[in-house]
Amino acid sequence: MSSDTITQKSAATAAAAVRPSMTLSGAARELDLKRGEFDLAVVLGRIRTVGDGAGGQRRVTREEIERVRGSEGFPESLRAGIRAVGTTEGAGLMDISPARFTRLARVGALTPVKFYLNRYRAVVWLYLAEELRQFAETETNAELLTGRLPGTLRARLEEGQDLRARNWRGRHADFLLRQSEDPWERVAAMASLLDPVQLAEIIRDPYERAYLNRLKPVPRTSGAPDSPVARIVERITTADDPDEIRWLRSSLLIGLVQARAQRPAPRPTQEPAPLAREPEPPVDAVIDASVQESRGLLKWLRRRRA
Repeated sequence: MSSDTITQKSAATAAAAVRPSMTLSGAARELDLKRGEFDLAVVLGRIRTVGDGAGGQRRVTREEIERVRGSEGFPESLRAGIRAVGTTEGAGLMDISPARFTRLARVGALTPVKFYLNRYRAVVWLYLAEELRQFAETETNAELLTGRLPGTLRARLEEGQDLRARNWRGRHADFLLRQSEDPWERVAAMASLLDPVQLAEIIRDPYERAYLNRLKPVPRTSGAPDSPVARIVERITTADDPDEIRWLRSSLLIGLVQARAQRPAPRPTQEPAPLAREPEPPVDAVIDASVQESRGLLKWLRRRRA
């Protein structure tokens, strides 16, 4: 083997080892996906992203691009797995009426995967076609697809129950926690689902609140801040169910204990005077009361899939 050949192979190996990662937009183009399809694939864990180490936008490695492109049936299998449908099309897939489909979604039997606002600012929920087919094919769900719904479900509907937003938040929280690679990021993920007033009650330290605000994932919306669209999105992305709020508050306190143990929140290098710090809620009591709940950090989020 000539020295030129050896040099060429070494150069190729070195180039492969240092191949740069790609932006999300670049990865979507590389995989021939629309940006909405790509984002949903990331949410569902079908495409893995990595942090850039500087708190910037996440990226996709060349190895991940090759893994996805080399998967069986690509790209048709990937597109089929991330296909999202609305109420009418989803009802058709399950061979039920749109009205029954909506009732099943309201009681939490079906979990939305994403939403958008139409031109009338009405919320349009979308569902994974793959999950709807699986639900319809499951024998234990047969009684929900025909005849009258069970009395317990009818009673909940009569009371006005609508779990679509809460179930979407559960799925969204699952995604945010999977993306979080740092204990402070995990706390920020949970904090992003709580009302700012409640957050201020839990976290009295202003520097910790400021740090979490910087780490919070920003919801993608086409509306300007404080616009009607932005307010609707904020309402959907903010926990309003009492059980959900209680779980988030308890989990947030436990997450804070873990994050503080690793490192404190950053503070100014020079402070004119120490800020008065209000007493924090008793963490030990919260941990004792919610230990079973905290062990199910992701189980609660995935309970809808059982």
